[in-house]
Amino acid sequence: MNDTINQVAKNEFQWLAQLPWLILGLIALPLVVAALRGKIYPTRVWIILLGAAVVCSVLNVFVPAMIVVVWLIDGAILTVAVIDFLLVYLSTNRGITVSRNLPRTCSLGVPVASELTVENRSLLTLRGAVCDDLPEFFNGTPPEHALRLPPLARMTAHRKLTPNRRGAFELENVYLRFTSPLKLWVRHLCLPLCNQLNVYPDMKQLSDYALLARTDRLSLIGVRRTRRIGQDSDFERLRDYSRDDNYRHIDWRSTARRNKLTVRQFQSDQSQRVVFLLDCGRMMTNERDGYSLLDHALNSVLMMSYVALRQGDSVGLLCFSDTIHAYIPPRGGTSQMNRLIQAGFDQFPRLVESRYDQAFLYLSGHCKRRSLVVLTTNVIDEVNAGAVVDYLANLAGHHLPLGVLLRDREMFDAADSPSEEPFEMYRSAAAADILLWRHQVLKDLEHRGVLVVDAFPDELTAPLVNQYLEIKAKHLL
Repeated sequence: MNDTINQVAKNEFQWLAQLPWLILGLIALPLVVAALRGKIYPTRVWIILLGAAVVCSVLNVFVPAMIVVVWLIDGAILTVAVIDFLLVYLSTNRGITVSRNLPRTCSLGVPVASELTVENRSLLTLRGAVCDDLPEFFNGTPPEHALRLPPLARMTAHRKLTPNRRGAFELENVYLRFTSPLKLWVRHLCLPLCNQLNVYPDMKQLSDYALLARTDRLSLIGVRRTRRIGQDSDFERLRDYSRDDNYRHIDWRSTARRNKLTVRQFQSDQSQRVVFLLDCGRMMTNERDGYSLLDHALNSVLMMSYVALRQGDSVGLLCFSDTIHAYIPPRGGTSQMNRLIQAGFDQFPRLVESRYDQAFLYLSGHCKRRSLVVLTTNVIDEVNAGAVVDYLANLAGHHLPLGVLLRDREMFDAADSPSEEPFEMYRSAAAADILLWRHQVLKDLEHRGVLVVDAFPDELTAPLVNQYLEIKAKHLL
């Protein structure tokens, strides 16, 4: 009888000795479940408590009398961990809403303000951090914001986004990190919030041109005043005097009759057509100052378009590489500028051979009237240079062709500053030979009746606008 009682007691004690390990497994079970779900993870505090429970369970093996203490410690840790887990899960599961205030458009390289509002609809104070989505080719300052939200409160985080590339981008998610009240758990949330942001070329140059034109200071940006041959302008109408008007245009008779300063407004004698052919192929993939040749060319094209539209001309745009990407028929008016920007802001250089034959064939089928055709490209080898010369020369007579060829500054620097070292001397000689060949290509274009603008990419705007104004002044169209 005594042996039976001793055996039962021994089995009962062995089961009780295993109980701390069972409780330890129950403590670790929420950790495994949370890790599998990928949203809630333990903190260092939780790891320290779990380590203390492991130490107590190991000591219980050597000191069986500690069984009650181990039960109490493991039970307390389990209770605290479960309560803290439920608090952070329930409070952040449905109690968080986010909204974003962001402009739909911005300019390349110009910081834009972004506001992110986080609202806490739970009854607990939430602590952590919030990080808004950051598209590729963007810089965000600051990268994240600390978060402390009392119950039923909201906060607004401000940051600056700086785009480093044109195009259409999307902000899709908002990322939040919350710490539980007892700092045992941390929860990561990814809330969907979609906003589209279109990055356009920097249009500040357009406003600068308008300001300098009104104050007669265009020489500050390299635009020369060109004297027109023949009739300068025709009278259009009378209007009220504004601060930037030339006092020589004041009509004194109308001013005396109306008892109000009145000026004569003039218009150009005719509306002409300008069509840009923008090469988006491999010739435009080189970069200068962090921007591709196509970026520089597009900025200059938009600037000249703005000037031409102000002159009363019609402007069109054709973007091409191995196929036709976009075509805007020549039109006038202020709304045409928006069409040109929309057509060109998401065009990028492609590593393909440009099909000049398709571009000029498409132009001949869609542009019948005589126009100023401006081809913006780059010449690297004899194959593409021969195609540029042939197709531009074939336009002479029906249209007025203008070839805009971009220079390679590194090649010019290498040719201008030879060194005594053998490799550098060879490099300078090779660069000089290429530039000599390039100069011959430009001469061939001029001899075949093609106007040429040869400039560095970052200095293209002023020579292009000056060439257009000279064409207008000489009535070449």
